[in-house]
Amino acid sequence: MKAWRFKLTRSPIEISEKLESELKTIGGFVFNMNHENNKSVTFKMRKRILYAWYMAFQNWTVVKGELLNNDKENETNVKITFNQHFFIRLIIYTHIILVLGFLIAIISGINVNTSMYILAGTLVILGIVLWLAIQRKFEKDIQKYKSLMTEIFEIQ
Repeated sequence: MKAWRFKLTRSPIEISEKLESELKTIGGFVFNMNHENNKSVTFKMRKRILYAWYMAFQNWTVVKGELLNNDKENETNVKITFNQHFFIRLIIYTHIILVLGFLIAIISGINVNTSMYILAGTLVILGIVLWLAIQRKFEKDIQKYKSLMTEIFEIQ
């Protein structure tokens, strides 16, 4: 989870309305907003999955935001957090459990042969490559969302 904080010189209601209208014109996003009271607004957005294979390309990052009205007139504190999607974390955790299972089997001496070593080594290498690819994709997605938010909020 990565956080991004900044201040804007508009009210949370104005900011949320602008964000909602801009994202509707762009299209392709799932966007939920909650107006808790006049002082704060929360929102959550991610790219929409149109086809099952899009899960591997588009829907890796979930953006959660909070717009808090500051005590000063027309000043809003914005806090946006970026999280990996649940299914991506599930893939990573499943892979870790698989590798740990193979390592426990090798250490305890259950069915130890060369194919078990090859399979465990392949899973470890695949896991490292998968983890690096997911981290790079997550960083790229964060930069894309930050540039989108910068354009929408007109941040200098």
